[in-house]
Amino acid sequence: MPTISVGRDRLFAALGKTYTQEEFEDLCFRFGIELDDVTTEKAIIRKEKHLEEEETGEDEEVIYKIEIPANRYDLLCLEGIAQALRIFSGQQEMPKYNVANISRESIIKMHVKPETVSIRPYVVCAVLRGITFDEGSYNSFIDLQDKLHQNICRRRTLVAIGTHDLDTLHGPFTYEALPPSSINFVPLKQVNNFRADELMEFYKSDLKLKKFLHIIESSPVFPVIYDSNRTVLSLPPIINSAHSAITLKTKNVFIECTATDLTKAKIVLNTMVTTFSEQCERKFEIEPVEVIYSDGKSYICPDLSVYSMEVSLSYITGAIGVPLDAVKVTSLLNRMQLSAVQSVSGDDSSDITVSVPPTRSDVLHPCDVMEDVAIAYGYNNIKDIAIAKGYNISKGRAVSLRPLPLEEFSHLVRLEMAMCGFTEVLSFILCSHNDNFAMLNHEDDGSTAVIIENPRSSENETARTSLMSGLLKTVGQNKAHPKPIKIFEVGDVVLLDETGDVGATNRRQLAALYCGATAGYEICR
Repeated sequence: MPTISVGRDRLFAALGKTYTQEEFEDLCFRFGIELDDVTTEKAIIRKEKHLEEEETGEDEEVIYKIEIPANRYDLLCLEGIAQALRIFSGQQEMPKYNVANISRESIIKMHVKPETVSIRPYVVCAVLRGITFDEGSYNSFIDLQDKLHQNICRRRTLVAIGTHDLDTLHGPFTYEALPPSSINFVPLKQVNNFRADELMEFYKSDLKLKKFLHIIESSPVFPVIYDSNRTVLSLPPIINSAHSAITLKTKNVFIECTATDLTKAKIVLNTMVTTFSEQCERKFEIEPVEVIYSDGKSYICPDLSVYSMEVSLSYITGAIGVPLDAVKVTSLLNRMQLSAVQSVSGDDSSDITVSVPPTRSDVLHPCDVMEDVAIAYGYNNIKDIAIAKGYNISKGRAVSLRPLPLEEFSHLVRLEMAMCGFTEVLSFILCSHNDNFAMLNHEDDGSTAVIIENPRSSENETARTSLMSGLLKTVGQNKAHPKPIKIFEVGDVVLLDETGDVGATNRRQLAALYCGATAGYEICR
């Protein structure tokens, strides 16, 4: 899940209210996000440079690191988080985003050449007119692009974002694909002119940009965007031109997104323009751009249309397990940025009509609506009996479901261990090969453990065959804890099994550990 770093004071100013850390943690929890860490800018720099920790000074800006769901692209910057929390807290009404009413003759045009089909066939554009940046919002604007590039854009392979100072350019624009030797421009943060093929060599030593070169460097043609004076705007997905770089003084921002996936390009563009349209002279209004393809087809973007979804009230209440009326459900959805009204069909069964705004690209199915109702209602307010009741999705009604016998028995074992004074721990099923064998003085016979073929790290080399490594590591990390330490774990281990359909089987085990000056086997027995 993405973690967003925001300045605490800027965030509280945007929220219009000051919170204690505990109050803000509670607000985040109720909204479905998490305050992951509290640090400072200098502490982050010291950590990156592996310098010794120093005491935090009073003049250091406090940074909140907030963990958000991976599909909530609208929360990837301070402005998005602040607006969502204001709406959730009832401090602000949901904004209505509008496309500026401009005549067909006056609208800015982007002409797409047919050669782009071979490399990055799609482009979508928009203009933020009359925007006002300060240092904080400017940095947030740039940071949002980086976060989107790492997230939905899949490291620029699916979508690449270019932002430009429109006042330095002259429309109409053209999106072309040309041989790299015929493209010349001064790239961002440089003073010398480069050919596109020379630029590939130049950026092979750049720590940030070299990881994107592979996307186009083997292609006979490179994508490039020009204005009417043949001034280069960008060489997507690598770098923008220095000529059109945005600054704190920029008032009109031209945004272009080139892509191999048109749907994701539209989501990215909508996220950029809706997040920062509040800072435009005409709030929540975005100036459109007409994209004209070589086959004569043309499209006006961005598409800020709101689509409606009918969701059964019984589906929502049955899945959550809490009896809620339609008025309450619509109120909860409005807090989650989903405009909802009650609609009654002919058979007197209540439905909820939900209007999904362009900011909520994560809402694809009635289950997403139901989840937002549960979040706004509060998971802590849903009783255990409601969760245990279960829900039959295929029939759309609540039914009585019993837990699996293994889970019932495991629950009883956990209760007995807790009543004996032991504290439960949860450790990862994947562990290092060394922890699973050498650290337990066990030999790997090659026929017991499931080995991960391409582990992402040394901590994920094998599936555990014993719970003891997790308990011992827990004690190792808590040596300063007052003795005795009494911990246990009930969990699965994974063993090779040639008779199984996947070649392995899970086994549920119990492990207990007592650490103290007078520890003896009889205590655990």
